Amino acid sequence: MTLVPGTVRPRRLRTTPALRRLVSEARLHPADLILPLFVKETLREPAPLTSMPGVVQHTLDSLLEAANEAVDAGVGGLMLFGIPEHKDNDGSQADDPEGILNRALTLLRDNLGDTTVIMADLCLDEFTSHGHCGVLDSAGGVDNDATLTRYASMAVAQARAGAHVVGLSGMMDGQVGVCREALDLEGFTDVVVMAYSAKYASAFFGPFREAVDSELQGDRKTYQQDPANGREAMRELDLDLAEGADVVMVKPGMPYLDVLAEAACESPVPVWAYQVSGEYAMIEFAAAAGAIDRERAIDESLIAFKRAGADAVLTYWATEVAQRLNSQKPSGAY
Repeated sequence: MTLVPGTVRPRRLRTTPALRRLVSEARLHPADLILPLFVKETLREPAPLTSMPGVVQHTLDSLLEAANEAVDAGVGGLMLFGIPEHKDNDGSQADDPEGILNRALTLLRDNLGDTTVIMADLCLDEFTSHGHCGVLDSAGGVDNDATLTRYASMAVAQARAGAHVVGLSGMMDGQVGVCREALDLEGFTDVVVMAYSAKYASAFFGPFREAVDSELQGDRKTYQQDPANGREAMRELDLDLAEGADVVMVKPGMPYLDVLAEAACESPVPVWAYQVSGEYAMIEFAAAAGAIDRERAIDESLIAFKRAGADAVLTYWATEVAQRLNSQKPSGAY
Protein backbone atom coordinates (compact mmCIF):
# COMPACT_ATOMS: atom_id res chain seq x y z
CA MET A 1 0.00 0.00 0.00
CA THR A 2 1.22 3.49 -0.85
CA LEU A 3 0.26 6.48 1.26
CA VAL A 4 -1.77 9.13 -0.50
CA PRO A 5 -0.18 12.44 -1.54
CA GLY A 6 -0.13 14.99 1.26
CA THR A 7 0.28 12.38 4.00
CA VAL A 8 2.30 13.61 6.98
CA ARG A 9 5.64 11.78 7.05
CA PRO A 10 7.68 12.39 10.23
CA ARG A 11 10.47 10.23 8.77
CA ARG A 12 11.41 13.11 6.44
CA LEU A 13 13.30 14.68 9.33
CA ARG A 14 15.33 11.51 9.91
CA THR A 15 16.65 10.87 6.41
CA THR A 16 20.32 11.92 6.85
CA PRO A 17 22.73 12.34 9.78
CA ALA A 18 23.02 16.05 9.02
CA LEU A 19 19.24 16.53 9.05
CA ARG A 20 18.83 14.52 12.25
CA ARG A 21 21.54 16.65 13.83
CA LEU A 22 19.89 19.87 12.68
CA VAL A 23 16.50 19.04 14.21
CA SER A 24 17.83 17.47 17.43
CA GLU A 25 15.84 18.72 20.43
CA ALA A 26 18.56 18.05 23.00
CA ARG A 27 22.33 18.21 22.73
CA LEU A 28 25.34 17.36 24.82
CA HIS A 29 28.19 19.81 25.29
CA PRO A 30 31.37 19.31 27.35
CA ALA A 31 30.41 22.24 29.56
CA ASP A 32 27.21 20.40 30.54
CA LEU A 33 29.24 17.64 32.22
CA ILE A 34 30.63 17.53 35.76
CA LEU A 35 33.26 14.98 36.80
CA PRO A 36 33.07 13.41 40.27
CA LEU A 37 36.52 12.63 41.70
CA PHE A 38 37.58 10.63 44.76
CA VAL A 39 40.78 11.44 46.67
CA LYS A 40 42.04 9.14 49.42
CA GLU A 41 44.51 10.24 52.06
CA THR A 42 46.42 6.97 52.51
CA LEU A 43 47.19 6.17 48.87
CA ARG A 44 50.60 6.27 47.24
CA GLU A 45 49.17 5.50 43.81
CA PRO A 46 45.66 5.51 42.31
CA ALA A 47 43.47 2.58 43.37
CA PRO A 48 41.04 1.17 40.76
CA LEU A 49 37.51 0.39 41.92
CA THR A 50 36.33 -3.14 41.17
CA SER A 51 32.66 -2.13 41.08
CA MET A 52 33.26 0.86 38.78
CA PRO A 53 35.62 -0.13 35.96
CA GLY A 54 37.68 2.85 34.83
CA VAL A 55 37.15 4.86 38.03
CA VAL A 56 39.86 5.20 40.69
CA GLN A 57 40.48 6.60 44.13
CA HIS A 58 43.12 9.27 43.56
CA THR A 59 46.24 10.48 45.28
CA LEU A 60 46.64 14.23 45.38
CA ASP A 61 49.06 14.02 42.44
CA SER A 62 46.80 11.87 40.27
CA LEU A 63 43.81 14.02 41.25
CA LEU A 64 45.51 17.09 39.82
CA GLU A 65 46.41 15.18 36.67
CA ALA A 66 42.81 14.00 36.18
CA ALA A 67 41.49 17.49 36.90
CA ASN A 68 43.77 19.03 34.30
CA GLU A 69 42.69 16.43 31.74
CA ALA A 70 39.04 17.26 32.42
CA VAL A 71 39.63 21.00 32.16
CA ASP A 72 41.52 20.55 28.88
CA ALA A 73 38.52 18.61 27.54
CA GLY A 74 36.18 21.47 28.47
CA VAL A 75 34.34 19.64 31.26
CA GLY A 76 32.14 22.11 33.12
CA GLY A 77 33.16 21.33 36.69
CA LEU A 78 34.73 18.94 39.18
CA MET A 79 32.98 17.47 42.23
CA LEU A 80 35.37 16.27 44.95
CA PHE A 81 34.85 13.55 47.54
CA GLY A 82 37.47 12.93 50.23
CA ILE A 83 38.35 9.72 52.08
CA PRO A 84 40.36 10.42 55.25
CA GLU A 85 42.78 8.10 56.99
CA HIS A 86 40.95 8.48 60.30
CA LYS A 87 37.18 8.50 60.81
CA ASP A 88 35.25 9.20 64.02
CA ASN A 89 31.70 9.62 65.26
CA ASP A 90 31.49 13.33 64.40
CA GLY A 91 33.49 13.26 61.17
CA SER A 92 36.04 15.68 62.55
CA GLN A 93 38.23 15.54 59.43
CA ALA A 94 35.43 17.03 57.35
CA ASP A 95 36.04 20.62 58.45
CA ASP A 96 39.72 20.31 59.42
CA PRO A 97 41.76 22.62 57.16
CA GLU A 98 44.33 19.82 56.93
CA GLY A 99 41.71 17.20 56.13
CA ILE A 100 42.13 15.44 52.80
CA LEU A 101 39.12 17.00 51.12
CA ASN A 102 40.06 20.55 52.06
CA ARG A 103 43.69 19.99 51.07
CA ALA A 104 42.50 18.68 47.72
CA LEU A 105 40.26 21.69 47.19
CA THR A 106 43.15 24.04 47.89
CA LEU A 107 45.40 22.10 45.53
CA LEU A 108 42.93 22.38 42.68
CA ARG A 109 42.06 26.02 43.32
CA ASP A 110 45.75 26.99 43.51
CA ASN A 111 46.49 25.20 40.24
CA LEU A 112 43.30 25.74 38.26
CA GLY A 113 42.00 29.00 39.67
CA ASP A 114 38.74 29.97 38.01
CA THR A 115 39.34 27.99 34.80
CA THR A 116 36.79 25.45 36.00
CA VAL A 117 34.16 25.16 38.72
CA ILE A 118 35.54 23.39 41.79
CA MET A 119 32.86 21.72 43.88
CA ALA A 120 32.92 19.93 47.22
CA ASP A 121 30.61 17.26 48.52
CA LEU A 122 29.26 18.61 51.80
CA CYS A 123 28.27 15.53 53.75
CA LEU A 124 29.65 13.57 56.69
CA ASP A 125 29.30 10.01 55.43
CA GLU A 126 32.85 9.81 54.06
CA PHE A 127 34.22 11.03 57.38
CA THR A 128 32.19 9.22 60.05
CA SER A 129 33.06 5.87 61.59
CA HIS A 130 29.39 4.85 61.41
CA GLY A 131 28.94 5.90 57.77
CA HIS A 132 25.84 8.03 58.27
CA CYS A 133 25.46 11.50 56.81
CA GLY A 134 25.12 13.17 60.20
CA VAL A 135 25.76 13.13 63.92
CA LEU A 136 24.09 10.31 65.83
CA ASP A 137 21.93 10.80 68.90
CA SER A 138 21.92 8.57 71.99
CA ALA A 139 19.48 6.17 70.34
CA GLY A 140 21.62 5.75 67.24
CA GLY A 141 19.47 7.89 64.96
CA VAL A 142 20.73 10.85 62.95
CA ASP A 143 20.29 14.08 64.92
CA ASN A 144 19.14 16.59 62.29
CA ASP A 145 19.88 19.82 64.17
CA ALA A 146 23.22 18.71 65.63
CA THR A 147 24.21 17.73 62.10
CA LEU A 148 23.37 21.21 60.81
CA THR A 149 26.03 22.67 63.09
CA ARG A 150 28.60 20.37 61.51
CA TYR A 151 27.40 21.22 58.01
CA ALA A 152 27.74 24.95 58.64
CA SER A 153 31.32 24.44 59.77
CA MET A 154 32.04 22.28 56.73
CA ALA A 155 30.62 24.88 54.36
CA VAL A 156 32.93 27.57 55.72
CA ALA A 157 35.94 25.24 55.70
CA GLN A 158 35.32 24.23 52.09
CA ALA A 159 34.87 27.84 51.03
CA ARG A 160 38.13 28.79 52.72
CA ALA A 161 39.84 25.89 50.97
CA GLY A 162 38.75 27.22 47.58
CA ALA A 163 35.44 25.62 46.63
CA HIS A 164 33.31 27.59 44.20
CA VAL A 165 30.31 25.37 44.99
CA VAL A 166 29.32 23.42 48.09
CA GLY A 167 27.09 20.43 47.34
CA LEU A 168 24.70 19.72 50.20
CA SER A 169 23.99 16.02 49.81
CA GLY A 170 23.00 15.01 53.35
CA MET A 171 19.24 15.60 53.06
CA MET A 172 18.94 17.23 56.49
CA ASP A 173 15.99 19.57 57.04
CA GLY A 174 17.13 23.19 56.95
CA GLN A 175 20.61 22.49 55.61
CA VAL A 176 20.48 25.05 52.81
CA GLY A 177 19.48 27.96 55.04
CA VAL A 178 22.03 27.11 57.73
CA CYS A 179 24.92 26.80 55.27
CA ARG A 180 23.91 29.92 53.35
CA GLU A 181 23.85 31.94 56.56
CA ALA A 182 27.20 30.55 57.72
CA LEU A 183 28.84 31.35 54.41
CA ASP A 184 27.45 34.86 54.29
CA LEU A 185 28.48 35.64 57.87
CA GLU A 186 32.06 34.64 57.02
CA GLY A 187 32.11 36.78 53.88
CA PHE A 188 31.71 33.95 51.35
CA THR A 189 28.69 35.50 49.69
CA ASP A 190 29.79 34.38 46.22
CA VAL A 191 30.11 30.69 47.08
CA VAL A 192 27.31 28.76 45.39
CA VAL A 193 25.03 26.48 47.40
CA MET A 194 23.92 23.46 45.40
CA ALA A 195 21.19 21.46 47.11
CA TYR A 196 20.49 17.80 46.57
CA SER A 197 16.79 18.55 46.73
CA ALA A 198 15.64 15.10 45.63
CA LYS A 199 18.06 12.42 46.80
CA TYR A 200 16.51 9.01 47.10
CA ALA A 201 17.38 6.05 49.35
CA SER A 202 18.50 4.11 46.31
CA ALA A 203 20.04 0.73 45.58
CA PHE A 204 21.90 2.43 42.73
CA PHE A 205 24.36 3.97 45.20
CA GLY A 206 25.95 0.57 45.84
CA PRO A 207 29.32 0.99 44.06
CA PHE A 208 29.77 4.45 45.60
CA ARG A 209 30.12 2.75 49.00
CA GLU A 210 33.33 1.15 47.74
CA ALA A 211 34.51 4.45 46.27
CA VAL A 212 34.36 6.24 49.65
CA ASP A 213 35.24 3.24 51.86
CA SER A 214 31.85 3.56 53.52
CA GLU A 215 31.43 2.21 57.05
CA LEU A 216 27.63 2.31 56.84
CA GLN A 217 25.60 -0.30 58.64
CA GLY A 218 21.87 -0.23 57.96
CA ASP A 219 20.33 2.35 55.65
CA ARG A 220 19.53 6.04 55.25
CA LYS A 221 15.78 5.78 54.83
CA THR A 222 15.03 8.22 57.67
CA TYR A 223 16.58 11.12 55.76
CA GLN A 224 16.86 10.19 52.08
CA GLN A 225 13.61 10.05 50.12
CA ASP A 226 11.34 7.08 49.54
CA PRO A 227 11.66 5.91 45.89
CA ALA A 228 7.86 5.69 45.75
CA ASN A 229 7.38 9.44 46.27
CA GLY A 230 7.41 12.11 43.60
CA ARG A 231 5.37 14.97 45.09
CA GLU A 232 7.59 14.91 48.14
CA ALA A 233 10.51 15.89 45.91
CA MET A 234 8.70 19.05 44.86
CA ARG A 235 8.14 19.93 48.51
CA GLU A 236 11.87 19.52 49.17
CA LEU A 237 12.59 21.63 46.09
CA ASP A 238 10.35 24.45 47.30
CA LEU A 239 11.96 24.43 50.74
CA ASP A 240 15.50 24.53 49.32
CA LEU A 241 14.61 27.40 47.02
CA ALA A 242 13.05 29.32 49.89
CA GLU A 243 16.24 28.84 51.92
CA GLY A 244 18.42 30.22 49.12
CA ALA A 245 19.63 27.32 46.99
CA ASP A 246 21.43 28.53 43.87
CA VAL A 247 21.27 25.15 42.12
CA VAL A 248 19.16 22.05 42.80
CA MET A 249 19.92 18.40 42.16
CA VAL A 250 18.05 15.16 41.44
CA LYS A 251 19.89 11.96 42.39
CA PRO A 252 19.95 9.21 41.08
CA GLY A 253 19.28 10.09 37.50
CA MET A 254 17.66 7.63 35.12
CA PRO A 255 15.29 5.94 37.62
CA TYR A 256 13.96 9.42 38.47
CA LEU A 257 13.63 11.14 35.10
CA ASP A 258 10.02 11.95 35.93
CA VAL A 259 11.14 13.82 39.04
CA LEU A 260 13.88 15.55 37.07
CA ALA A 261 11.43 16.68 34.40
CA GLU A 262 9.02 18.10 36.97
CA ALA A 263 11.82 19.84 38.85
CA ALA A 264 13.07 21.37 35.60
CA CYS A 265 9.60 22.74 34.89
CA GLU A 266 9.18 24.18 38.38
CA SER A 267 12.65 25.47 39.27
CA PRO A 268 13.75 29.06 38.61
CA VAL A 269 17.37 28.05 39.25
CA PRO A 270 19.58 25.54 37.37
CA VAL A 271 18.67 21.88 37.79
CA TRP A 272 21.38 19.22 37.72
CA ALA A 273 21.21 15.43 37.71
CA TYR A 274 23.68 12.88 39.05
CA GLN A 275 24.28 9.75 36.99
CA VAL A 276 25.25 7.66 39.99
CA SER A 277 27.67 4.79 40.47
CA GLY A 278 25.13 2.02 39.90
CA GLU A 279 23.98 3.56 36.64
CA TYR A 280 27.59 3.77 35.50
CA ALA A 281 28.37 0.21 36.58
CA MET A 282 25.33 -1.27 34.81
CA ILE A 283 26.39 0.12 31.46
CA GLU A 284 30.06 -0.78 31.91
CA PHE A 285 29.34 -4.38 32.93
CA ALA A 286 26.66 -4.85 30.28
CA ALA A 287 29.03 -3.54 27.62
CA ALA A 288 31.85 -5.78 28.88
CA ALA A 289 29.48 -8.73 28.52
CA GLY A 290 28.76 -7.76 24.91
CA ALA A 291 25.11 -7.05 25.67
CA ILE A 292 25.08 -3.41 24.54
CA ASP A 293 27.10 -0.92 22.48
CA ARG A 294 29.03 0.97 25.15
CA GLU A 295 29.39 4.40 23.52
CA ARG A 296 25.84 4.49 22.24
CA ALA A 297 24.49 3.50 25.66
CA ILE A 298 26.55 6.18 27.38
CA ASP A 299 25.39 8.85 24.96
CA GLU A 300 21.78 7.77 25.12
CA SER A 301 21.78 7.80 28.92
CA LEU A 302 23.23 11.30 29.02
CA ILE A 303 20.92 12.72 26.38
CA ALA A 304 18.00 11.39 28.43
CA PHE A 305 18.97 13.77 31.24
CA LYS A 306 19.15 16.70 28.87
CA ARG A 307 15.81 15.77 27.30
CA ALA A 308 14.23 15.64 30.76
CA GLY A 309 15.49 19.15 31.47
CA ALA A 310 18.84 18.84 33.26
CA ASP A 311 21.10 21.82 32.76
CA ALA A 312 24.17 19.79 33.74
CA VAL A 313 24.95 16.17 34.56
CA LEU A 314 27.41 14.69 37.03
CA THR A 315 28.85 11.63 35.35
CA TYR A 316 31.96 9.50 35.72
CA TRP A 317 32.26 9.56 31.92
CA ALA A 318 32.53 13.36 31.81
CA THR A 319 36.09 13.58 30.49
CA GLU A 320 35.73 10.70 28.03
CA VAL A 321 32.50 12.05 26.59
CA ALA A 322 33.83 15.61 26.42
CA GLN A 323 36.89 14.43 24.52
CA ARG A 324 34.69 12.50 22.10
CA LEU A 325 32.40 15.49 21.59
CA ASN A 326 35.41 17.67 20.90
CA SER A 327 36.66 15.25 18.26
CA GLN A 328 33.18 15.38 16.64
CA LYS A 329 33.22 11.62 16.33
CA PRO A 330 29.67 10.56 15.44
CA SER A 331 28.30 7.96 17.82
CA GLY A 332 25.58 6.78 15.45
CA ALA A 333 23.11 6.88 18.35
CA TYR A 334 20.90 9.61 17.04
